[in-house]
Amino acid sequence: MEKDRLDPWGQSAVKDYARLQEEFGIEPVAPLIPRFKRPSAHLSRGIDFGQRDLVRILDAVDHNKPFAVMSGIKPDLAFHLGNKMTADDMVYFQSLSKKATVFYSIADVEAYTDNGLSFKETAKTAIRNVADMLALGLDAERTIAYKQSEEMRVMRLSTIFSRGVTNNMLRAIYGERQIGLYLSALVQAGDILMPQLPDLGGPKPVLVPVGADQDPHVRLARDLAAKYGSEFSFVPPSAIYHRLELALNGGSKMSKRTPESGFTLDDSSIEASRRILNSFTGGRDTVEEQRRLGGRADICPVYDLYRFHFASDEAHVQTVYDECTQGTRLCGDCKREAAGLARKFLDEHRRKRDSMMDEAKDLLRRSRDYLLSKGRE
Repeated sequence: MEKDRLDPWGQSAVKDYARLQEEFGIEPVAPLIPRFKRPSAHLSRGIDFGQRDLVRILDAVDHNKPFAVMSGIKPDLAFHLGNKMTADDMVYFQSLSKKATVFYSIADVEAYTDNGLSFKETAKTAIRNVADMLALGLDAERTIAYKQSEEMRVMRLSTIFSRGVTNNMLRAIYGERQIGLYLSALVQAGDILMPQLPDLGGPKPVLVPVGADQDPHVRLARDLAAKYGSEFSFVPPSAIYHRLELALNGGSKMSKRTPESGFTLDDSSIEASRRILNSFTGGRDTVEEQRRLGGRADICPVYDLYRFHFASDEAHVQTVYDECTQGTRLCGDCKREAAGLARKFLDEHRRKRDSMMDEAKDLLRRSRDYLLSKGRE
């Protein structure tokens, strides 16, 4: 049986999450949910499906100990819905404790090596992306936001790590790649492990919320944490993984590389509505078949919009699912409702984001000054 291929830079999709967990040693989240006092929508709806050493983060929350939440997003384009899912997890885990600090990496090195975008180009997008994060609920007072290309700790760690890996090791994790992507993978390992450096508080649990396709980066960072444990006393980073959203155009995964597969938080309400109304569904060929057999919500990207983003609560998600699979909900009606919810969200989000551009610039400035001051201590 062919194994799922996890490609953090491509169009890879996950067809079987149970098999993925077995192949790569990803543990299920479900047994740990009772430890959360107020589970997020991602947890309660089964969107966050897998984890590595999440118990370390829960122990830190329970005992009021410091921990970090660390993830990065490429500033190649506007936020898309997959970026929003990572941001939602970062915001949620930050909210669990006053001792939680978010490290948000603006992955401009990866944008350069993967997408060929200059650092000048990505600098403008980065400010808007930080404003997106703030509009989604990130607490700026407990956040350090930085550009990979400007943070010497990250670049220094990537150089140190380069002595601890071989071409065979990187090929085994990522497949055959250009050297630039291998370099960006080492830089991301530097991102993940930087919060544990002595001048940033020393060893501590670090949670990395990412999509399932980003697990190769987590495995590399965990391998390097073990390899350099005696030198840095790194705690192996923890991770929580969210499912990949089905593409509106019938593909297996939403992607920035395929605009019609989804929409961004910069797209107009009209454009987002158009893509939803023209999207693939899990509906039957005829109304009669839909009434008789019911729809197939589990393969429907419109149902994913409710479940992953726009349903008001768990009862709403369940209602959409039941009405679809029982044949009482028709696809046209379902699309129109989803489009209306998306329009409302996008209009409100853009209003919030646009009002936070100055705060985003201030956060980047304060983070840069803080990191520089720590480097001088």
